[in-house]
Amino acid sequence: MEKKQLHFLVVTFPFQGHINPALQLAKRLALENSSHVTFSTTISAHRHMFPSLSEASSLETKDELITYIPFSDGHDEASTGVIADFNGYMSDFNQIGSRSLSEIIGNLNSSGHPVSCVIHTLLLPWAADVARDHGISSALYWIQPATVFAIYYHYYNGYGDIIKANRHDPSYLVELPGLRPCKLKDLPSFVTQSFDEADPFHSIYLSFDQLFQSLLKERTDKSKPIVLVNTFAALEAKELAIFNDLEMLPIGPLLPLMINQNNESGNGGSLFRHDEKGYLQWLDSKPENSVVYVSFGSLAAVRKDQLEELLNGLEDSGRPYIWVVRKDNRVEGVDFERAKNGMVVEWCNQVKVLSHSSVGCFVTHCGWNSVLESLSCGVVMVGAPRLSDQTINARLIEEVWGVGVRAELSEDGVMERKELMRCLDVVMSDGAAAQMRKMAVFWKEKAREATRKGGPSDCNLIALVNSI
Repeated sequence: MEKKQLHFLVVTFPFQGHINPALQLAKRLALENSSHVTFSTTISAHRHMFPSLSEASSLETKDELITYIPFSDGHDEASTGVIADFNGYMSDFNQIGSRSLSEIIGNLNSSGHPVSCVIHTLLLPWAADVARDHGISSALYWIQPATVFAIYYHYYNGYGDIIKANRHDPSYLVELPGLRPCKLKDLPSFVTQSFDEADPFHSIYLSFDQLFQSLLKERTDKSKPIVLVNTFAALEAKELAIFNDLEMLPIGPLLPLMINQNNESGNGGSLFRHDEKGYLQWLDSKPENSVVYVSFGSLAAVRKDQLEELLNGLEDSGRPYIWVVRKDNRVEGVDFERAKNGMVVEWCNQVKVLSHSSVGCFVTHCGWNSVLESLSCGVVMVGAPRLSDQTINARLIEEVWGVGVRAELSEDGVMERKELMRCLDVVMSDGAAAQMRKMAVFWKEKAREATRKGGPSDCNLIALVNSI
């Protein structure tokens, strides 16, 4: 009997750092066994992904691999900028988004393209409930490291009170089952800080709580909830083995160069327009391992004092550099035109930059996408973490995986020019840098082994497909 074609619905929050790994998973599923895949994020983000869509045109669109059908969050005309009342937005997102997603599933089912499985990323705990209401299986796609998942898991399963009781002591050593002891200051900010209802990120704290409660709800004697993790077994083997009540499947790193290096067709998922300054050609003109690449991601609002310190530190270092400063971060009074040694761009293809032979290090906020991309491209890092999982990621980079250093920030959270120069000397000069570069190459090779045909991550994704 011919096997029925599967239909995966991949649903994600409208942040660039969520869209990127979700879209790569969707592409990978579409390439596996010719599965049909529908990708869904909010209407506003969808319009930024497809700027050529007219207001009057149908929102549904397709490329060679994927169908794109967005859901409404009640803010369909919103921009990609910072949301003023984030808690209010999340309330709308949860209520309107769940109804809209349910309608999409109903329409797909009635049109002869029934959904087989819903895969959702963080901040959408209700997606599993919507799938359950339609009698469809679901899986969580965890887009942070397995180490961070384990910390949240323990926090919501018996260890939250210990962490809360010691929030006043950043140096308190937290010991969680199966994990290396870690200072409290290095844990994710959503477990180390108190988020009351007045806090602008209270809704994110609640979303993590609801997410792990939802996983508990899905556990039965016969089945375990499926958690797909954008990591690879060689990188976090012990952390992935902690859970007996969950089916943890490392399927990463899911990056364009890991999925289909020779095919760049289809939508790239970017919410930002790439700069047209010719940065790749500029990189071609630079010596191997000489360029410093600097980017603090798609969300961080970098203050004027930090921008000035970075500009001064990069110029004083004397090294060539590419620095991403988004258009919404071009603070008045910072003279980017005086950048003589490098190039300041508004946005770029980060994976292409990191995989370029002239790039010698990455100064990063330590968001997981950036860290994983750097590991996969064999580039050492200077970490300047600020919130969420970035602090523990920076610790892993320096102390566990040996591929970089963590910068010491000022009391105001600024990486000052002298500290930047010190860190660049560590990761770009001889001595300790040689060992870091060796480890970077090691993890690059392990990442490629994981995702090659028949590799551990590849097999885990096939196992998911076969289980639906």
